Amino acid sequence: MDDEMVARLLALNRRFYGAFADEFAASRSISDPALTAILPYLPSTARVLDVGCGNGRLAVLLDQQRPGSTYVGVDAVPALIEEARSQAQSLMRTEAAFAVLDVAEDGWTQAIPSPCPATSAGLPFDCVVALAVLHHIPSLDLRARVLRQLAGVVAAEGRLIISTWRFLAHERMHRKIVDWLAVGIDESQLEPGDYLLDWERGGRGYRYCHLVDEEELGELAIASGLTVRETFVAGGREGDLSLFAILERGSLTES
Repeated sequence: MDDEMVARLLALNRRFYGAFADEFAASRSISDPALTAILPYLPSTARVLDVGCGNGRLAVLLDQQRPGSTYVGVDAVPALIEEARSQAQSLMRTEAAFAVLDVAEDGWTQAIPSPCPATSAGLPFDCVVALAVLHHIPSLDLRARVLRQLAGVVAAEGRLIISTWRFLAHERMHRKIVDWLAVGIDESQLEPGDYLLDWERGGRGYRYCHLVDEEELGELAIASGLTVRETFVAGGREGDLSLFAILERGSLTES
């Protein structure tokens, strides 16, 4: 995939999430199994980076279930960061900071804020969370680069928690797939596994999604110096809409 198409797909998703920020945030609660499924993998009083944080619901979950944690949420959509900051005003036991940062752009890790004034630097993090993010990154090369950058901000003994949509697993999601001509894109310019999904809540919009399956996730992990320690499925009406992977730094030969 050439750079022009990568930029076009990224812009498509930014427009979508900017236009439907309120509707999207309202559809993502802290009781969502696609969020609560990661709770067993979040240590107490952890330093957490939430990439693609949306409305910051993970900060609220940490405040309730992992008091004493520090949290940084980043997202490419200013409207979602505004919603996250507003929601974070209710936090009682969690230090939180937010920033508009796009993981698809070079140098974003250098702008990660500190979660509280007493902390001079946020890096590295005990836990980096990227839920429903990787499948919105166009091109295999860019997905690999993003995962390497995420690996670079995880502490040596920390972990990276990833989820991607299994949107071909159920007919309900199949019905959301539309022809690329809806947004004037020639499918021949895309990579295998690239799809266009529609949204019909509060209006109609379109999102680029790539099917990141377990095989591709494993290949990306190896290329990033990460080990896949565990995978599982959770979320959605069917209970298995998202593929989750728990990754750690180190080689596959480690015990």
